[in-house]
Amino acid sequence: MTQPLVADAVKPRQGGADRPLVQVAVGVLIQRDGRFLLTTRPPGKVYEGYWEFPGGKLEAGEGVEQALRRELKEELGITIRQAENWRSTQVDYPHAWVELNFCKVWLWDGPLHMREGQQCAWQSLPVQVTPVLPGTVPVLQWLAQERAHLGPTHHP
Repeated sequence: MTQPLVADAVKPRQGGADRPLVQVAVGVLIQRDGRFLLTTRPPGKVYEGYWEFPGGKLEAGEGVEQALRRELKEELGITIRQAENWRSTQVDYPHAWVELNFCKVWLWDGPLHMREGQQCAWQSLPVQVTPVLPGTVPVLQWLAQERAHLGPTHHP
């Protein structure tokens, strides 16, 4: 496995070296025109106001897709019709060590409702919103690599 991305390396790690790896399901919602959804971290959370792909922690007994369905319903008010497990990466944040499990989401039902006070923006590359959460940066790089290889409007 590759080394985790270290965010804010100068800050101390809460919980020290033996802290648990937290599993997180993350949705990369992609429209037919290739734009993707970014949302801000909600008020009161670590990295408040930073832009990220929506999602959240897996609960006991949940798989990635199951957690993603629950989280996107809770956060955005949508129901996923189809999700594709895509890639994962680890990020060592000062507050937590996380494994981000990214799923591409092409089909969903319902309009977006920002249920946690967050903002949303449909973006293309390069993104026009800042600041971007460190764990989001690798995804933007992966999307850029795919677009260079497949073209801007490739989808199933």
